[in-house]
Amino acid sequence: MPAEIIKQKSRGFICVNAHPEGCRRNVAAQVEVVRAGLPGNLEGAKNVLVIGCSTGYGLASRIAAAFGFGAKTLGICLERPPERGRTATAGYYNTAAFHEMAHAEGLYAASLNVDAFSDAAKRSAAEIIRRDMGKLDLVIYSVAAPKRVHPRTGQTFSSVLKPIGQPYHSRTIDLDSGRVTDVTLAPAGEEEIADTVAVMGGEDWRFWMDMLAEENLLAQGARTLAYSYIGPELTWPVYRDGTIGRAKKDLERTARELNAALEKKLGGNAWVAVNKAIVTQASAAIPVVPLYISILRRVMTEQGVEEGAIEQMRRLFFDYLAKGKKPATDAEGRIRMDDREMRPSVQQATAEIWPRVTTENLGEITDFAGFQEEFRGLFGFGVEGVDYAQPVETDTRWE
Repeated sequence: MPAEIIKQKSRGFICVNAHPEGCRRNVAAQVEVVRAGLPGNLEGAKNVLVIGCSTGYGLASRIAAAFGFGAKTLGICLERPPERGRTATAGYYNTAAFHEMAHAEGLYAASLNVDAFSDAAKRSAAEIIRRDMGKLDLVIYSVAAPKRVHPRTGQTFSSVLKPIGQPYHSRTIDLDSGRVTDVTLAPAGEEEIADTVAVMGGEDWRFWMDMLAEENLLAQGARTLAYSYIGPELTWPVYRDGTIGRAKKDLERTARELNAALEKKLGGNAWVAVNKAIVTQASAAIPVVPLYISILRRVMTEQGVEEGAIEQMRRLFFDYLAKGKKPATDAEGRIRMDDREMRPSVQQATAEIWPRVTTENLGEITDFAGFQEEFRGLFGFGVEGVDYAQPVETDTRWE
């Protein structure tokens, strides 16, 4: 496939192409964050499975494990490879870049481009783990998907982003025009709620952990984490108290059950880590959230506590998951990586700005420009040091 000039193509919160060099530089920048000031005596998990490894917190987790702990990593993702006349997805290019950098450091890295919900994916992963890695010390579950085909019944479930019980009226940003608009979301029906739990709840995490236990692929003291979000009260109607929140509560229930089983059998642990709101394609699709994140970014930057995905995962892995450390948890048994976002000073300043935002002052009192820049960067566009006028090879693949 000949090199070509790649220009961003997007519609709202959907970007339909990606820039391989921009994605590669994004991954390289995350590697450098992990390496910066790396403690000389740091030890951690050596065999790590990351389910949902190609973007966001999953990718950052894999980078932290590999370049922080020197871990062997197996990643599970579902990304579109490059085709004639069409670039790969950003997650595909991210994974290719990770493989390149890990192998250059002599680190084992393998990835499966499969549907993580399927039994076939689990069987393939078990074969690789047994053959190449040995028993797992750490399993990260970071899957974000709009649909799930149940492996036992064949039924297809689709998730929805809706409130529960009554309509929700609030404000959001139209990502195409940059206008602050009112939004009303109709409440979900019971079937939509159940389907969202089936896609985004804890059942598939449990299926993965059950399979690994049955195949004797979990090490003594093995740990597993799934990622979640709670956020402030102003987003609760569409998030914590909505369909997504119902699924996340199911995830938390699953964590408690898995934790009890792992403690009894292996002296291990299972946790939900509640992370900070960041710009992702998934978060950009949730009404209200882009406006909240735009305000939050400004407030946390001004207060000197802003973190991206990689900074948070560096802190999680180094301060909570390194050898000899057991993370403190809240009353519900969750690791609160959102502690800086939820500081009273941050939330108070955010709440004060929220009702004042208009289309006219959006750029002045929020960091919507930073939100847009980070959103473009997710797909490799607007990345510092990349000459977008130059042709680039799009047929980049991982081994």
